[in-house]
Amino acid sequence: MSLFIDEKDKEQIDAMRKQEAEDLAKILSQKYALPYLDLSRITIDIDALKIIPEQDARAAKLAIFQKVAKKLQIAIESPNPEETQRALRNLEENGYKLNIFMASEESLERAWKRYAEVPEYEASAKGVVEVSSERLADFIKQTSDIESLRNLFSSSAATQKNRKISEVLEIILAGALSADASDIHIEPQDDQIRLRFRLDGVLHDILDFDYKVFNLMLSRIKLVSGLKLNIKNQAQDGRFSIRIGGEEVEVRTSIIPESYGESIVLRILNPKSINITFDKLGMEEGLLKILEKELAKPNGMILTTGPTGSGKTTTLYAFLKKIYSPGTKIITLEDPVEYHLKNIVQTQVDENTGLSFSAGLRSILRQDPDVIMVGEIRDLETARTAINSALTGHLVLSTLHTNNAAGTIPRLIDLGVNPSSIAPAVNVAMAQRLVRKLCETCKAEEPATPEEKNIIEKTVSSFPPGRQKPDLGQISVWRAKGCSACNNIGYKGRIGVYEAILIDSEIEPLILMNPGETEILKKSESQGILNMKQDGILKVLNGTTSLDELQRVVEL
Repeated sequence: MSLFIDEKDKEQIDAMRKQEAEDLAKILSQKYALPYLDLSRITIDIDALKIIPEQDARAAKLAIFQKVAKKLQIAIESPNPEETQRALRNLEENGYKLNIFMASEESLERAWKRYAEVPEYEASAKGVVEVSSERLADFIKQTSDIESLRNLFSSSAATQKNRKISEVLEIILAGALSADASDIHIEPQDDQIRLRFRLDGVLHDILDFDYKVFNLMLSRIKLVSGLKLNIKNQAQDGRFSIRIGGEEVEVRTSIIPESYGESIVLRILNPKSINITFDKLGMEEGLLKILEKELAKPNGMILTTGPTGSGKTTTLYAFLKKIYSPGTKIITLEDPVEYHLKNIVQTQVDENTGLSFSAGLRSILRQDPDVIMVGEIRDLETARTAINSALTGHLVLSTLHTNNAAGTIPRLIDLGVNPSSIAPAVNVAMAQRLVRKLCETCKAEEPATPEEKNIIEKTVSSFPPGRQKPDLGQISVWRAKGCSACNNIGYKGRIGVYEAILIDSEIEPLILMNPGETEILKKSESQGILNMKQDGILKVLNGTTSLDELQRVVEL
């Protein structure tokens, strides 16, 4: 028993000594006006350590713990020793820019111990995380569903050691790529960290892990994203690339402070997610023909609306690919440029340099474009410039934030656009949502329930006059079941549901009267274009999606 008590006392004394050392380092940091840092909470970049040999680093009582290009993050015990000053001067003379922190000697000792790993370490470039093609292929073999993905992650997190944090991050990224996730959410909770993947627009829990792994991972993500390690109470945005073989996939990093720490979201900008052609968007045949005709026009505006994540950018990119020819000059203005399109000039909004949407659009017009894509119309100045462009011989594609196609006109008027210029400029207003597609391997056809029949019959009866209606003799619906092909979710991939209103001779005089959405909808019925609810019901009846999924995104 006495041995147990002695051991316990020793642990307490060690903890007290460590705390005293850290408290002293904090006091000295205030004295010398240098920020304090505890290196036990920071990922040590072995490639940075190699800049100064271990013997010299120990003599100078410093450690270079992070390196980004020619910028170094350095921890020192004190700025006074001559050895420390000499080492810092030598680094500056070699062209390095120094960011200096105060740390305790015990904290520095942890960094110096990492020199033992230098021969084993393979340096990676800043802003790039390598994921080997072999590892990704291995992941796909091992993770046939989310449960197997969870098991693999759990074993990786459980065996994590400090020098392996880059491998843990690599495993998470490889897992997200193999599962076709669009976003990775890493969220601090009360006593653990939650990892979630967004698959086909819906978040799925993957696993929980501890704060020790999280703190190291947070530092690693900040490092490769080019973010500041010591800022914890402000939102930061950055980006890095995942290199797989000869290809790179960009990742946007968003970190915000929250109640239990810093919440991380990684948006994976996988180019294959926008490799959708115009005819594969999911538009019904009538709307497809209308838009083909509108896209062939040399001028005017096509607006697509919907909430964030409804696929508007993918739709506009499909339009651009449809329009492109060697004789056409296409320029885009985006915030930010998420995906790079071949043979198209893409520019990025940068408020810090004064390149807003409105200023950027004016500059684009001096580049002699035939087609202009504006990522979003947010204000009156951008709206006016875009409309004037459509009136002066340019085809303009853009997006607005409204709930439906009929809301486009009132939204433009609310922004302050003159109603008399809307009709001549705008050719068509669209709205869209994304629904998950039923897995072709496991979906099952079943008779509709009385409630489902009622919804379907009511929606079909509201089809525009003259529009052919589907046969409702025996109403069946398709349901999600789940299998290994779809991660036991029942859905795989997504498709759009659409609606559109043509700004024709019947709608034009109505716009001058500052109409509401209901008036515009009623007037547009004669155009025979289905609304999102009707388009979605057709996709339910043909087994593309389920009624439950449609109700998730469209009010029925």
